[in-house]
Amino acid sequence: MNDLQPRDQRQAEAKGVLYLLFHIGAQRFALDVREVIEVLPLRPLKPIAQAPVWVAGILGHRGALVPVIDLSSLTFGAPAPQRTSTRLVLVRYGNDLQLGLVLEQATNTLRCQPEEFQPYGVDNSEARYLGPVRQDAQGLLQRIQVDDLLNDAVRLLLFPDQSAQVAG
Repeated sequence: MNDLQPRDQRQAEAKGVLYLLFHIGAQRFALDVREVIEVLPLRPLKPIAQAPVWVAGILGHRGALVPVIDLSSLTFGAPAPQRTSTRLVLVRYGNDLQLGLVLEQATNTLRCQPEEFQPYGVDNSEARYLGPVRQDAQGLLQRIQVDDLLNDAVRLLLFPDQSAQVAG
């Protein structure tokens, strides 16, 4: 049985990583599914007073309160359209936190090698979450870095208990 485990691991690595594809307007993006906890239909959220406009609100889900951000609003300043293909995707953020993402057209996946995504040569320090790009027949596909989505101020707003533990 031990002989099978390395072979299975090699086969999985050869197949590549599975990515959840989504759009922001006409632009295509990818999210590593190993960071995804669950994909849900869009649900009503409780707004957070005085939060940035791209913080969509709080979701009560399975006994937990999960902060949700609208990635379209964060990235390009316009909220994601409320369509049947717009999803609420719960992701792992940091070591043990959950974060919700409102994603447009989050209905397809792609399996490819991570090294197919290459740096695109732009130093966008205000949007560190915008990772490398992959070119294919449909154009450029950009990977999202989940752990880089929130700046320190928003992290403190959305996760005050965890931020205090990190600071202390």
